This record gives sequence, C-alpha cells and structure tokens, in this order.
Amino acid sequence: MIFSPFEWMVAVRYLRARRREGFISIIAWFSLAGIALGVATLIIVMAVMNGFRAELLGRILGLNGHIGVYAQTGGLADYDALAGKLRDISGVLMVVPTLEGQVMVSTPTGGASGAMVRGVRTGDLEGRRVIANGIISGRLKDLEGENAVMIGSRLADKLGLSVGDSMTLISPKGNATAFGTMPRVRAYRVVAVFNVGMYEYDSSFVFMPLDSAQHYFNQTDRVTQLEVMVADPDRLGDVIDVIHHVTGGAMRVYDWQRANASFFNAIQVERNVMFLILTLIILVAAFNIISSLIMLVKDKARDIAILRTMGATKGMIMRIFFISGASVGVIGTLLGVLLGLSFARNIESIRQFLQSLSGRELFSAEIYFLSQLPAKVDPSEVLTVVLIALFLSFAATIYPSWRAARLDPVEALRYE
Repeated sequence: MIFSPFEWMVAVRYLRARRREGFISIIAWFSLAGIALGVATLIIVMAVMNGFRAELLGRILGLNGHIGVYAQTGGLADYDALAGKLRDISGVLMVVPTLEGQVMVSTPTGGASGAMVRGVRTGDLEGRRVIANGIISGRLKDLEGENAVMIGSRLADKLGLSVGDSMTLISPKGNATAFGTMPRVRAYRVVAVFNVGMYEYDSSFVFMPLDSAQHYFNQTDRVTQLEVMVADPDRLGDVIDVIHHVTGGAMRVYDWQRANASFFNAIQVERNVMFLILTLIILVAAFNIISSLIMLVKDKARDIAILRTMGATKGMIMRIFFISGASVGVIGTLLGVLLGLSFARNIESIRQFLQSLSGRELFSAEIYFLSQLPAKVDPSEVLTVVLIALFLSFAATIYPSWRAARLDPVEALRYE
C-alpha cells in the first residue's frame, strides 16, 4: 500500500489537537499510552520470566548433576570404577561421586537449623564454577581434613557463624546400642562460606570432603549417587541410553528434567497465562483507537464530503484515516519497546532504588528463591510482541476507515 504526500498531510493534520476536537485527541493520546504501556509491560514480564527460569536452571544445574546414577537399593559401591566408565561416554564432561544426608546443625550459642550435608571431593567442587565463584569468605582449598565444612551464607547468618567458628552436626541415623539408637554427633569447623544466589541452597547446604562425610554417615565404601555432567543438558536421551547399557540396567538413572519437571512446567504455564493476560492490555488500547477514529470520522464528515467533491477517491479517504489510526499504534509500539527494554535492562537497579525508598524488601529470596531480580530479553519474543501490537493497531483502523470511505458527500453536506 503506497501513501501519497497529500494523504500523509491530511492524516497528520487530523491528529493535531484543536479546541473543537480536543476530546478526540485526548482519546487518541490515551490509546497511544495504552499501547505503549501494554507493550512495555509485556516485554518486561516476559524478560523477568525468562530470566527467572534461566537463573534457576543455571543454579540448579550448577550445583546438581544433569543425570543422577543411583543403586537400586542402598548406596553405590565400587563407585570410582563405575565413574571411570561413565567418563568415557561421549558427551559426558564430569562424573562426581556424592554422599548426601539430612542433619541438624547446632551452635554453641544455642542456634539450630536443619541442613543437607553433601560430601564431595574438593577437586570436584573446584570444577563447579557456581560454587568456586560463589565463595564469599574463606577458601575452598581449605575444605580438607576430618572436621572441615563449608556452609551457605544464609545458614551462616541464621546461626551467627563465620569462618573459624565451630558447629555441631547431629544425624538421626546413629549407632544402635543396648539403650536404642543414639544420634550421631560431631563437631566441625567452618572453613568457607558460599553464596550462589539461590535461597534454598544458601540456607540449607553444608559441604564437606567426601571421605569425611563417609566416615560421619558410616558409609566408608559407598556414595549416594554419581552426578553426571553432560555437554548439552537439553539432550540427555542418548547419554542415558548409553549409561543404561554400561551399567547393564542395574542402576536407577534420574535426569534433571524429571526431577524438576513440575517446577519448570509451572513456570511455563504461568508465563503463558501472563502473556495472554497482558496482551489484553494492548487489545483494550486498540479498541480505544477504534472509538477515537469513529468520533474523528463523525466530526470530519463535512471535510470528507468536501474532499470527495474535489476528486478524492474512496481509497484516498480510507488511507487518510488508516494513517491516522496506524500512526497511534506504531508510535505507541515503538515507545513501548524502548520503555520495556530500558526497564528490563536496569530492573535490578530500579528494584534496589524502590527498596531504598520504601524501606522494605521487594523481592524476598525466601519466596522467589533468588536473591536478585533477573531479566533476560528474548529478541524473538520482543518481535512477537511488536507484531501483535501492530496487527491489533492496524486491524482497529479498518472499520473506521471503511466507514469514512463510504460516507455520502451529499448527505454529509446536506446536514451541515
């Protein structure tokens, strides 16, 4: 569709606010603001949802293996030999023997909290960047010996612990005696504190050397699982098939997608629902374009009649009002994209600023799992939002433009 300079001139003239058409112009401005806010909100929410998923996925996969290999019953024996076989599988980057157990942590000052002890070799921990780069106090290489542990920052804050302090681990799986099962109790020294930015791990994980964990849980020759890291976490089928073949089907194999399926499915459903709901904001703004154009057509009936008598075709009249309505949609969409991208890029700084003004925590890590508000802009989603906004804006101009083109000049001038 080609628009002539005359059509552009008339369309722009109609969009200008005059005293007589002031109310119509106000409606057009509200339509523009509605589209801009709708587009911006949609981009911001989608970016936050994408960032939330990416951050959770990165931290979960950074602390846990992509694939877990378990014995059918009890722990895994002869795990180093099996780990060596799994490392030879194509696509496998790392295999980490791990021993886990639930404990109660207590301090000399009377603090207590439940925790998950994870026994891992220090060299394997150094290979995980999420942990290695998350040390905020102490040194990871000091995690050696029988009584050394590393704890999360929020657990340390909760119990008032710091590097060099002592704490006691109490395991309900104790030793059987003549008086019943006695809990296993042992004191440890904090040598490092980590912060990975995920509340669940920072508030409940305790790392210790693998041999120390085996001794504490009385599993001297066994581990809970082998954590397998692969090159492509989204394509695990072939690697899992080879693991089943290598182990002869004698092991249970559990991947991260199955372990967190309900969680990430819930995020995806919420993301889709938010996209649908926020699209309605743009739809409402598009209806405002329809109403403002209909009122503009009615107000300009005499002008349309004069243009028709001067030789303007129905197509020209239709294009004039199409330009008037589409301009509102295009400008609103562009403003919305600029606002949305700017907000998404600086969303954490904006949160910190609003938090300092209100004096309240606006993004609680206990509720949202993460300590920072993430945002990840997907260019394809931004393009989709822009196309939807433009489509609704253009569609909203069709009926008023068609109605203006069908206006009878004789009837319009007669009633004037």
